[in-house]
Amino acid sequence: MDKKERLFEKFPPVTTEKWMEKITADLKGADFRKKLVWKTRDGLEVMPFYRQEDLDKLNHKGFLPGDYPYVRGARISDNRWLVRQDIAVTDYDAANATALNIMMRGVSSLGFVLSEPQSATADNISLLLKSIHLESVEVNFITTGMAKELFAAVAAALLTAGADTSKVRMTIATDPLGRLAANGKLCIPAEQGLDYLADLVKESVKVPGMKCLEPSGTVFSNAGAGPVAELAFVLALGNDYMAALTARGIKPETAARTMKFTFGIGPDFFPEIAKLRAARMLWAVIVKAWGPKQEQDTMMDIHSVTGRWNKTLYDPYVNMLRTQTEAMSAVLGGAGSVTVEPFDAVFRNADEFSERIARNQQLLLAEESHLDKVADPAAGSYYIEELTSMMAHEAWKLFLEIENEGGFLQSLRNGTIQNKIKAAADLRKGDVARRKEILLGTNQYPAFGEHTAPAHDHGRLFHATATGTATGTATGTATATASAEDEEVIPIKPSRGAEEFEKLRLATESSQHRPLAFMLTIGNPAMRSARAQFSSNFFAVAGYEVRNNNGFETVSEGVSAALESKADIIVICSSDDEYAIIAPEIFRMATGRAIVVVAGNPPCTDALRAEGIEHFISIRSNVLETLQMFNRTLGIN
Repeated sequence: MDKKERLFEKFPPVTTEKWMEKITADLKGADFRKKLVWKTRDGLEVMPFYRQEDLDKLNHKGFLPGDYPYVRGARISDNRWLVRQDIAVTDYDAANATALNIMMRGVSSLGFVLSEPQSATADNISLLLKSIHLESVEVNFITTGMAKELFAAVAAALLTAGADTSKVRMTIATDPLGRLAANGKLCIPAEQGLDYLADLVKESVKVPGMKCLEPSGTVFSNAGAGPVAELAFVLALGNDYMAALTARGIKPETAARTMKFTFGIGPDFFPEIAKLRAARMLWAVIVKAWGPKQEQDTMMDIHSVTGRWNKTLYDPYVNMLRTQTEAMSAVLGGAGSVTVEPFDAVFRNADEFSERIARNQQLLLAEESHLDKVADPAAGSYYIEELTSMMAHEAWKLFLEIENEGGFLQSLRNGTIQNKIKAAADLRKGDVARRKEILLGTNQYPAFGEHTAPAHDHGRLFHATATGTATGTATGTATATASAEDEEVIPIKPSRGAEEFEKLRLATESSQHRPLAFMLTIGNPAMRSARAQFSSNFFAVAGYEVRNNNGFETVSEGVSAALESKADIIVICSSDDEYAIIAPEIFRMATGRAIVVVAGNPPCTDALRAEGIEHFISIRSNVLETLQMFNRTLGIN
């Protein structure tokens, strides 16, 4: 102990002012905010470092796990979450066999996706749940309709099985307003749908362990919304349900307890952790305002699902890395249950291999990383605590905007929510097109040996089979119509950042001729090598064959080699100083026989354009638009 005390005496506390003095000196006059302060996708400014004194300013400091407003979660001794896997139910006996099988492989939460809700009779539900110890596993039913009939069938199956309904954990995942947002249409007016929901809630209280309402944020995050926007929209959705249910005679605590929330988890590692912590805090405040009997009724039950925006068809195993960090965000943020979607879920039906990997990703986090051992493992991080506060503040501002407009449903009818999501998605897709946001293997560093796309379902890949019959997009000022028979709004369409790049590359692969981009490397060794590497990646993104070279001694030697290879595109890779001399010469020798491209943005660009050279690629290029132009020039549609 004495030795430790003497050791720490050698490291006296350093004030924030001293740190700033050192940083300012090291920056040598550069602007601190421009160099070191960065912004999240939602525009939150993040400092390069945080200290204990920053926590002193936070309203949620000092709380323990289990304390209202539950920013640190409800689990007080560990962080054990439920590992969920969904099963498509077309054959009830086969689905039961699958459930029993995956429970032996670590799954502790089952999701049964019922494609034909009319088939969910008491006998079929009993068959589906056969031999499952219902007090030991969470069971979720996902259906597109007939929720009351499904509840009656489930209740009858529980009675037949003799299950202790106070110990079961079940959810019938209804979300009529979320379904309206996703599909753009309900077959009945929204108010009538909320009447139906209230009747379902009144019935479900007969089964103490049953929840029957699952407001979901995946419709927003999978369409391109950032973490703050998703959080605000989900809170507004939940608050609309609180208002609707209490107005129909349901007590606030009953309305709140019947809900389980689903959040998508995207690639923003720390913001996604903070999002779940902020979600619990803000929901507790919202529910408390409705006057429940006790504070524990304000606790938000959270399920998290890995997102789809950043998932790709090409180099698909990278999707495993993406879902792994997303699962970590969910776990560290305190999700009660987590679904890791298989790496190939966006482009085909998952097989046994991809489902096994998805399960094991969560098991690794628990069994090898031990993230299930400590309650609120993210606590104490100055950065995460500050980010939680910032995210809660910004989400609350957006939540109040929606409330001032009349709530979630009215904002949906007005098109406000759709337009906000579309604006965010367009901005993000622009970042992907310019490679400000990297999708590894798709818009940057493609796998050169991957000559054809993996086997895939085209409709699944590009959302051609999305549910719902409504058409249209949230462009401009959104409007909506409703009749006495149904409710219509502009749908929130799912999207992925990689879609346009994948269409581009699929077009290249389906063409009769695969273009060849030839790197004509000449001059300064360092510059030609760097620019050839950049250009090779650039054109490989479109699926072109790329041929790099060690370097040519003369222009004529390089052009001869390029033409002999039957190159469609000749990329001149050299230094800025040399371009003024060699580029015009190469262009004159190759013109009419290949497209000539200059790698870089040299000072002599205007002079080269005057010589007839049209094409330049650099880090400032819009990669997507440039490659689309080359495809059109080469006759690839």
